[in-house]
Formats: sequence, structure tokens, C-alpha cells
Amino acid sequence: MPRKGKGSVEDVKAKRRKMDAGVSPCPFNFDTPSSLFGSLIAPVGVEEFFAEHWEKKPLHLKRSDPALAAYYQSLFQLSDLKELCARGLEYTRDLNLCRCVNSQKKVMNKEGRVNYSQLRKEFDQNRATIQFHQPQRFKDELWQIQERLESFFGSLVGSNVYITPQKSQGLPPHYDDVEVFILQLEGEKHWRLYSPTVPLAREYSLEPEERIGSPTHDIILKTGDLLYFPRGTIHQADTPAGVEHSTHLTLSSYQNMSWGDFLLDVFPSFLFDSMKSDLSMRTGMPRKLLTGASTNPKVSTQLSVFLRRLADRMELGEKELCSTDMKRDFVSNRLPPYLQDGADIVPVGKIPALQDSIQMRFKDHVLITVESSQERTDEPTELVVFVLHSLRNSRETHMMGECDEEQAEEEVSQSQGLRFPLSNLSALRQLQSAERLPVAELQLEADQDKVNLAIAFWTEGLLEVC
Repeated sequence: MPRKGKGSVEDVKAKRRKMDAGVSPCPFNFDTPSSLFGSLIAPVGVEEFFAEHWEKKPLHLKRSDPALAAYYQSLFQLSDLKELCARGLEYTRDLNLCRCVNSQKKVMNKEGRVNYSQLRKEFDQNRATIQFHQPQRFKDELWQIQERLESFFGSLVGSNVYITPQKSQGLPPHYDDVEVFILQLEGEKHWRLYSPTVPLAREYSLEPEERIGSPTHDIILKTGDLLYFPRGTIHQADTPAGVEHSTHLTLSSYQNMSWGDFLLDVFPSFLFDSMKSDLSMRTGMPRKLLTGASTNPKVSTQLSVFLRRLADRMELGEKELCSTDMKRDFVSNRLPPYLQDGADIVPVGKIPALQDSIQMRFKDHVLITVESSQERTDEPTELVVFVLHSLRNSRETHMMGECDEEQAEEEVSQSQGLRFPLSNLSALRQLQSAERLPVAELQLEADQDKVNLAIAFWTEGLLEVC
């Protein structure tokens, strides 16, 4: 990463953050992804949070710091909607109008573009909640926060803003398939949390009032407060009487990031590779196994033998576990690096030469995968190395559903990133792990290969000469 110093890019960014926050200096530490998360959940420590709360139980942090409350308020306000509506927001795509009536969600969207005057009428007179999708598309400070959190979690981080008038509730009781962090930005919100019916749920679902029992937590969130709860936690929230309105930001992460999801990703390729060297796995199944009315117990026994053998090979590390689909999905859909000037992504400085020392840029946005290069079915498979990155991802379509998927497909079709022969894997990992590295020390036999690798990274905007 670029070095810090007087008049450096980091100094400019720090000044910009203070200006963006307006009324209050930024309370977050953006130096590293870990420092950002630590400052987000302070005064609770990161180790304590993951030991005591992550995937286990809710956490409510009461803040009485006026500076922190003022900063939270600057992230998004009801008053921001007027200017945002002028940008051509559309119902459903950019925001929803909804209200919980008799424990049912009532969607109150209009057609087409959002008219601010009509939006305020629905909000003020019909007590509709405004659910604003992915505000990091428009708010630089949220872009920076979520980009850092995606690097910290190694998982996509989405967000929604909920603005609810007094004596109103936007959504009925439900649970989500994501880890949830609530930042109270304006006013107050009354939250009720209930024990999960499906712990660590893998999908969103409504829950009838008669099934959820009594709340385990009954909380009033005030401006500057933070609330965390694990996926599967049943919850509902309303704005109390006497509070003009409530604005809160929901940060969500860890969707489809379980051990089961990882097994689904790595096991097929591991099994396919194992079949090449294990003759017994290539022998034929019993005749009529697929057409039999029931499975013979001997079949289950034999499959158990295969699975135990695979588990032993996996534990011994005989084959590398290749997480291809999950890695590609993450790198293709995550936020690009937070930059004030998009030109920072282009090659910077001099072209690297053999005598130079080099360092990677945007390390948090680079992933290395080992994949099959087979492009024709009549040729043998060959493993190659892909260096994938998110430097040119679209902030405007981040976490936007169909738009997000279309963007990802376009980026994959453009062969985002770099491709190297498997013989370059050690040098690539060496470059990824080192802070500074002489080109001459790259683990490749020929000097020209070392220079070519460095130039490939430099051309992509991923490397600079120290």
C-alpha cells in the first residue's frame, strides 16, 4: 500500500472524511479492516465480540457520546432524500414504501420514478416506512465503511436505511439469513428480539406472532447506539410515540458463508481429483443401483468407506482445496477500493525492472485461485493460476440483485484479473504475502519471467515500485 507521509493520499482522505462527516470528526479508524471493525464495536474488543456474541447472542451498545451520535446522523438523514430523489430514484429498485398492518407487510410503492413530495406525503400522512436500498451507492462514507468491512469479513456487506415515522412499524416479525449490525442514525427505535426458531438460518422468513413467544430483549435504540444480532434472530421494530421519526442503518454480512456452503464449493473438485488416483472410486456401481426400489445397506457402507478415505486425504493435505465459485462470487460482486480519484487504479510510477523492489497495491482486493484451464472437452485438463481482483467493480450496482448479477457476468466475461501457469504459484503467493520484495527474489527460474510477472501486476494497477 502507498506509504503514509506529509501531504500523502491518506492525509487527503482523512481531511475529506472530516469534511464529509460535517458536524463531527470521524470516530472510526480506517487504517486497516481490523481497526475499522474494532472502532465500530468499541468499547467491546474484537476477540471478546467473536467469543461471546458472534453467531451466539445479541449485543446492544449504548452510546452517550454526542460526537459519535452526530457522526452517525451524518451518514444518512431523512433530509437527504430530497436531493437523492432528484437523481432519478425508482420504486422497488432503489426504495420501498411499506408498513406493518395487523402483523402483515403492506407494500405501498408507486410506479416508476420517486417523486419527493409524494414520498413525504406517504411518510407523513400514511405513516409509511421508507426502506432505502444500498445507500453506499450514493454515500462515500458508507462506501468506505462497507469496503473495509468486506475486507475484514471476507464476505459481501450490504446495507439498507429504514426511516419510520412515529407510532409506526415497517416490517412484521421475521428473521434473516445474515449477521446484522444496526446503527441508529436519527431519533429512537424500539426493538424486540426473540429466540430463533431456526438458529443460524439460511433463508429469510416471516414468523407469526403466536409462534415467537415473549421477547428475549426489549430495547430502545438511541442515536449513536449499535445493535448486533445473529442470523435467525426473530425481530421487529417500531418508532415510539413522541419521536418524530427514526432512521437506522442495517449492515448485513455472512450470507451463505457456512462450513456447509464451503463444502459444497470445494468438495466436487476434490472428489473429481481423487478419482484420478483412486482406482476403487473408478470401479462401476452395482447393476440396477439407480433403478432399485431401495438402496442396499452395502451401498451406504461402501460410500462411507469412500468418504472416510477422502477425509483422511483432506486432513493430510494431499490435494489443495480449491474454493473457486465462492471466491469468484465474492471478488466479482464486492465493492471496489475506496478512492477519491479513480485514476489511482491505473498503473502508477515507473515500470518495474529486475533491480527494483516492489509492493502490491490493494492487497485486500486480490484473490488467488487454482483452477482447471480446460476450454475444450477433447483436451486433457491443466491447472492454472488466476489472480482475481475487484479494482474495476461497479459501486453503483453493488448488492443490487439482478443488476449485481449482470455486472458480475460482464466482469467474468471480460476475464477480470490475470492468468499464470501453475509454475508461477509460489512467486504469486510470495508477492501477495510480502510487504516489500525485490523483483530478483521472486521464486522463478528465469530473470525475464520475474520481470514479466511484475510488469503484468503493474499494468493491472496492482503493483508499484517502492
